[in-house]
Order: sequence, then structure tokens, then C-alpha cells
Amino acid sequence: MELFETLKKVTLGSYRIHHLVAIFSLVYVVLKISKLIVKRNEWIRALETFPGPPKHWLFGHVREFKEDGTDMYKVVKWGESYPLAFQMWFGPFVSFLNIHHPDYVKTILASTEPKDDFLYRFLIPWIGDGLLVSEGQKWFRHRRLLTPGFHYDVLKPYVKLMADSAKTMLDKWETHSKFDESFELFEHVSLMTLDSIMKCEVTHTFLLFFSRFSGTNSYIKAVYELSDLVNVRFRIFPYHSEWIFQLSPHGYKYRKACNVAHSHTEEIIRKRKEALKDEKELGRIQAKRNLDFLDILLCARDEDQQGLSDEAIRAEVDTFMFEGHDTTASGISWTLYSLACNPEHQQICRDEVISALEGRDTMEWEDLSKIPYTTMCIKESLRLYPPVPGISRKITKPITFFDGRTVPEGCLVGTSIFGIHRNATVWENPNEFDPLRFLPENSAKRSPHAFVPFSAGPRNCIGQNFAMNEMKVVVAQTLKRYQLTEDPMKKPKMIPRLVLRSLNGIHLKIKPLELHD
Repeated sequence: MELFETLKKVTLGSYRIHHLVAIFSLVYVVLKISKLIVKRNEWIRALETFPGPPKHWLFGHVREFKEDGTDMYKVVKWGESYPLAFQMWFGPFVSFLNIHHPDYVKTILASTEPKDDFLYRFLIPWIGDGLLVSEGQKWFRHRRLLTPGFHYDVLKPYVKLMADSAKTMLDKWETHSKFDESFELFEHVSLMTLDSIMKCEVTHTFLLFFSRFSGTNSYIKAVYELSDLVNVRFRIFPYHSEWIFQLSPHGYKYRKACNVAHSHTEEIIRKRKEALKDEKELGRIQAKRNLDFLDILLCARDEDQQGLSDEAIRAEVDTFMFEGHDTTASGISWTLYSLACNPEHQQICRDEVISALEGRDTMEWEDLSKIPYTTMCIKESLRLYPPVPGISRKITKPITFFDGRTVPEGCLVGTSIFGIHRNATVWENPNEFDPLRFLPENSAKRSPHAFVPFSAGPRNCIGQNFAMNEMKVVVAQTLKRYQLTEDPMKKPKMIPRLVLRSLNGIHLKIKPLELHD
């Protein structure tokens, strides 16, 4: 009987504790939601001078994006109705001011305002707090330490490495050139740019490391999956909560893909550190060759002779492994597609490349300046298909734009690079492929912020010269060997991920050039 009474008291006590926990949890949730509602109303009032398209009270504008290849054009269409800038809501509590005009963009990009702490925080478990997402003194210090890695003298020997990687890819394309069928090229180009970035970042350990990238290539798959999962998390507003996302199946996949990516970069760093230990001094390395990117990371010192921590080094390697190959792969793939769709411009570029190479098959540093028309075609493709279609900042102090409208501290401002590049008030016939827009005399007539594929201002892309060099090399060598033709039955459907991709891939037909001579 006494045992029964004891059990009864314990059970009753346990019930009361669970009951109290449930009540406190409910109160916490109610208070949290109440706080979010108050904040939402504050943002509605703060942005009332920036009208936007009608939104759903719960989903915001999320359901307007169908992920069917038309979403990018929808943003451009909204821009026609709401000049300069408009509100966009993702779920009931997250709002962005979407800007799509050079005069607005100039105000934001000329500042050192940090990246937003909403979307970019989804990247931190993957690429760490590196140059892409860091802010303040940490960003300034890292930017200063890394800038020497993109100096003219460092970039110059990379051209040969890029040319070798491009040749390897083009050799593999010979199989596709024998059939009158299209093939998907984005994955091929991604493997090639990964090959290239590996050679440029970690020359000594490249062959040992890259041998692991056979077959399906686990790193490429991990990057694809991580990009998709960041997009999924952005669109599903309950996933904005860290603990809900971590407990979800998508959160599990994200952690698994992060582990794959990190295992590769950690191996790169470990092998490079071992190689540097074998050298008696840094002077011997510099005497033998130019420092590669990872050398610079490992050996960088500030004015206090302080280097980067192991965590910071991994974050920068993860950042450049992703940005250094995926964004460039997007730019190259869409450029080849643009030239396939415009054979007259393709032929002008080919004639220019053949003349510049003087019988050679691969590009050299001196050749980069000899292909101005090809460079204009690359820029026009970057205008139509910017590899990074949008970026965003969080405002740390009120900012007033040229028309007198002001955004308050804490506002998330999204710069639609795609929207700027397709803005009909800035570009005549914006959807047409016209490389002559980039003749010096035509460029001089436009705002420098009308064309920002690499962003602009103090937080512009540190690797833009590296990327442009690689695009020139790959496009030139491709045109030297193959005639490119679009597949009208497989038009690409643009989708914005972390980089601009195609829902159904980018398909081309190729033929060896000699068959057309």
C-alpha cells in the first residue's frame, strides 16, 4: 500500500512537472510569436514608402516562385511596376528591400555594410566565417592578408594551369562531338574548374588529392546538395529556426554534405602543412616558384606578425573551393550557351582567337589581352546570366537614397544583380545578346554600377581577375576546337541557387572545327 502511494505521488509530481514545462513552453512560443508580430508591423511601417507586389499574409511572396525556370523573370517584371526598389517577404516575418537600379545599388555597394545575418548565416556551417560572410575588423584583416594572393604576379602562372585543365576537358568532349546529340555541359565544366582551382590553390598536393575525385566526384555532389539545401531552408520559413532545421531530414542531409566538403578541405590543408614543413624556410619556396593560394594563407602575417588560425584557414579554403570553381563554372557554361545561340558572334570570336593563338592550341598570359571581342561576349553573357544573381546586406545605420527615401537600421537590402542587368531603363533591349554594349565608348555612357557581376565597392569579389582569366582561357580554347550549337528541344530553365544554374541542365551540340572549315 505504501509503495502504491509513493508511486502515485511520484507519478503525480512528474505529471505536474511536465504540465508546467508544457505551460512554460507555450508561454515562450506565444511571447516569441508576439515579438515577431511586433517586429513585422515595425518593418511594414518602416518600408511603407517602398510598395511591392501583393503578398500572402503567411507565405509572403514565397509561393510566387514556382521553381520552373520563370522566377528570375518574375522579379524583373515586378521591377517594371515598382521602379528602383520594392519589398519582398519570405514567410510572415522576413522582409527584404529588393533594389534593381544602379543609383540605388551604388549607395549600398559603396559602403562596407556587412552581409545580411539571415541568408548568409545558413552558409556558415559549410564555409565558416570566411571572407564571404565575415564583417568588421575580422573581414578587413582577412581581406588585407588575402589580397596578395590575387596579385598580377601570382595570377600570371595560373593561366597555363587553367589552359591544361581546359584541354583535358575538351579532349573528353571528343566523344560527344562524334554524335549529333546534345550533352549537358555544366557538370563537365564544374569538374574542370575544380581541377583548375585545385592546381592553383595547392600545386604540390594536387595530384595526390585529386585522385580521390574519380567517378561521381563526392565533392561536386556535396556542393550541389549544399546549394540546394540552403535554397530549401530559405524558402521554408520554419527552417529559419536553427533547431527545427537541425532536427529535420534536410538538416541531416546538410550536415552530412558539410562533412564531405570539410573532409576534402581538411585533407588539403593537412597535406600542404606537411609539405611546408619539409621546406627549411619560406625563402626557398619563393625561390623555387610563386606561392600558391594556400601557401599565402598559411604564411600570411599582419603587422603584429600574427597569422590566421587553423579555423580561419579552413574557412577561407572552403570559401574559395566553392566560389573559385562553382561561380566560374556557371559563368563559363552560360557563356558557351550564349555563343551557341548566337553563331554570328561565335564565329567573330573564333576568328579572333585563331589569330591570337597563331597556330597554338592553348592560351598563354599574353593572349588574354588579344581577344577583346571575345571578352565583350563574355561580359554580355555575364550581364544576361550573372553567376551570382543576387547579394544582400544588413544596414547598420539609416541610409538615404538619392530620391530621398530612407531605410532604417537593421533593414535587409537585397541587390538583384539579375534585375539590374535586365533593367529596361538602363539597358536598351535588355534581353538581347549584344556584346557591342561593352565597347569602351558605350560603357562610358553607363553608370559603373549598371554592370556588377562581381559586385562593386570595398566588398567586391576579390577573385574577379582570376575568374575572368579562366573564362577567357576556357572559352577561347573551346572555340578553337569546336563549333557550338544549341539544342532547341532542351532550352535551359534558369534557377537561382547560390549560383545561377539550370533546372534541366545546359545542353549543347558540338562538332570538331575542321568539319566546318
